[in-house]
Amino acid sequence: MKNIQAKLQTFAGAMMVPIILLVLVGFFVGIGSAFTNYILPEGNILYNLFTMLSNLGFFFMNNLQLFFAVAIAFTLAKKEKGWAAFAGMIMYFCFMRGIEGWAALEGWTAETTTVEALMANGYTEQAAMNFNALWSSCLGIYAYNMGIFSGIIAGLVTAGLHNRFVDTKLPAMFAFFAGTKFVIMMVTLVSVPLAIVVYYVWPYIGALLQGITAFINTSGLVGTFVFGTLDKMLLPFGIHHLIAFPIEYTSVGGTMTIDGVLYEGVRNIINGQAASADATGYITRNFTTGRVLFQLTGLPGAAFAMYRCAKPENRKKVAALLIPAVFTLAMVGISEPIEYTFLFVAPALYWLVYAPLCGLCYVVAEITQVSINGNALLFMIPNLFQPHKVHAMSLIYLLPLTFVVYYFVFKFCILKFDLKTPGRGDDNDEIKLMSKKEYNAIKEAEAEGKNAADSLEVRIIEALGGADNIETVTCCASRLRVTVKDDSLVAPDEAWKNFLEALGVVRGKNSIQVIYGVRVVNITTAVKDILHID
Repeated sequence: MKNIQAKLQTFAGAMMVPIILLVLVGFFVGIGSAFTNYILPEGNILYNLFTMLSNLGFFFMNNLQLFFAVAIAFTLAKKEKGWAAFAGMIMYFCFMRGIEGWAALEGWTAETTTVEALMANGYTEQAAMNFNALWSSCLGIYAYNMGIFSGIIAGLVTAGLHNRFVDTKLPAMFAFFAGTKFVIMMVTLVSVPLAIVVYYVWPYIGALLQGITAFINTSGLVGTFVFGTLDKMLLPFGIHHLIAFPIEYTSVGGTMTIDGVLYEGVRNIINGQAASADATGYITRNFTTGRVLFQLTGLPGAAFAMYRCAKPENRKKVAALLIPAVFTLAMVGISEPIEYTFLFVAPALYWLVYAPLCGLCYVVAEITQVSINGNALLFMIPNLFQPHKVHAMSLIYLLPLTFVVYYFVFKFCILKFDLKTPGRGDDNDEIKLMSKKEYNAIKEAEAEGKNAADSLEVRIIEALGGADNIETVTCCASRLRVTVKDDSLVAPDEAWKNFLEALGVVRGKNSIQVIYGVRVVNITTAVKDILHID
């Protein structure tokens, strides 16, 4: 079971690699379309530049499946990651072109799968519409409309083949085709049976996804609450993206035709509405607006409650811990740093109070018809250019109300059950932070190349059992994700929190996730440099 969890965590981390593109889509489409639709006259150079910006956003959004194939293959590869990324791209095109070719042999083309053509061949109108919805054209290939699932399948199969055959050796006569080149050969060969299998299996999966979509659309506020609560409950396991991504970027989250273009997934629909001059507002049931409430005021309210409940002599240290985390949360929406300040010392507070409260935030936002693009201050900038599409007047009272509710609920639970949130324990080490003087000293030493043996990254490697015990190193938005050969050699959780600046630790079988917040990317890069791995 733990091994399965570790694999799911690694896979979820790989899903986060293309996240920068998803962020850019909102920025490029929201700002670019605002200028071309409402501000600039058509034909001048600025109009053309902002049109290019919008087009870049749509290019990313319309081809996410290819980027997922490359990113997943790259992330899950244990070595020669550049070749794995290349193989992922090759696999995607061979796989999709294979489905197109086999479908054509079976008589299904862009012409024969239209609703009109299907009805002429005896399909009922509903059956014709359902079958037609299975197909689409992407990058010049007409095949099943699988969305990011096609990229996920291609990336996973490529990673498996790469890790299996990257060390393949051949006789001297064929040595040129060994190793990474052999992987490319295997990818192209395997793509053929994979395409044939998926051709026959995907209609059943597509029907299942259509059923899930129908359930979500008819479940009302109950479905919204379940989604919002699960989104937080799965966070400590590192697999919450597995339920969020389908809702946000595939047909599971619903579909909408805007200006003659079909958009799938709530985030893509919102981006389509941002690009449309005729759209009057963003959809209100988008499963994401509730994050505005707990990210801007809910968690800050909880942080203030923890500060107030701390011992007076510890409050200064607690504030130093929480204020940067709250600022990061509000600006870029990374909530894990503050969440992990209480998850590991008071898990009941997280599971039984915090997660359901977040679910309620989703429900309240939907009831009051809050509709806004983005859920953190930095990503809300495009709203300034298209304010007429935003419906958020209820936030005027919902934001302070959320702050008050979180503050009093957290304060009551902390005091009633004597929860050991930061600053309430007897051991001050749990809230010990690196001083500014120590931080500057380390940075100066790193810049001058001195004292390398004492750097955080070197100590992290030692805490992982040494370089020989480390198999893979990756990261997501806030976590260092490592697989190890022997997890008994990894330092205990308290060592990570007290001496290695971690906000928390999540363990699996031969895997560990260390929460460092937004600086994790730099830490990961430095660790890889020391280990000399890609």
